[in-house]
Amino acid sequence: MRFTGSGRASLFRRAWIAPQPERALALVHGFAEHSARYEHLGTWFARRGFAVHAYDQRGHGQSPGLRGHVDRFDEFLDDLAAFLDEVRRESPGIPCTLVGHSMGGLVVATFARERNPDVAGVVLSGAVLKLPPDLSRGKIALARLLRRVVPRLTTGAGIDPHAISRDPEVVRRYVEDPLVFTRMTLSFAAEMLSAVERCSAGGADVSVPVQLLHGAEDLLCLPAGSRDFFETLDVPGSDLRIYPGLRHEIFNEPEQEQVFEDILEWTLAREAEAVEAR
Repeated sequence: MRFTGSGRASLFRRAWIAPQPERALALVHGFAEHSARYEHLGTWFARRGFAVHAYDQRGHGQSPGLRGHVDRFDEFLDDLAAFLDEVRRESPGIPCTLVGHSMGGLVVATFARERNPDVAGVVLSGAVLKLPPDLSRGKIALARLLRRVVPRLTTGAGIDPHAISRDPEVVRRYVEDPLVFTRMTLSFAAEMLSAVERCSAGGADVSVPVQLLHGAEDLLCLPAGSRDFFETLDVPGSDLRIYPGLRHEIFNEPEQEQVFEDILEWTLAREAEAVEAR
């Protein structure tokens, strides 16, 4: 399946849908990966009455575009807006929760802050919400300068596959996946830096409940970013969970089902509160 994103891009999408879904999840994957890596998550929630929708972001998976490149970060936001329109069209009249992992978490967090989406809640998994401490102002300035000259020049993303999960099978599949890549353009890097800065004010402008989930041993995206974002939220029902021992991809750790259960419990609680408030 495909839908039309920003700039008329034909973006690939997939879904796992219960026979009579009562609620929906709209999923945004992370950097250098794709929606097929969430087959187990989609199946798990579909068996529990959800319609789960996911898509490959531009420059990822089966969607078009230079791998690991974007001209403007807002293209990701525009794509997400178009995707949510598709989700509402195919799963009308049921509450929808927006889920974002890693870079997808940054996309979702920025979308929630700046575009006030009509969703029941937001779940952020290992979101990129804080710059690493070894990234100096000089490095940031250099990246932005070079981006103006050679925006499509690629650089290594610096992702250690062993940092994603303690499960060696997950790491093996990640390394051997032909749709997973290891580089990003200078334009992408600069836009990511700017987006993190845009979210530095945290969740003060978010109007829906947010559940922030993070592995305590995440070396790719700092758990402190989730903690800081949570501290600025002013929406009842928001939740922060830091999982001891878990690495970056908490949906792919041995404890993944507990994480899924936590999302399910939180989602149903927010739904019950919304009913009571009517």
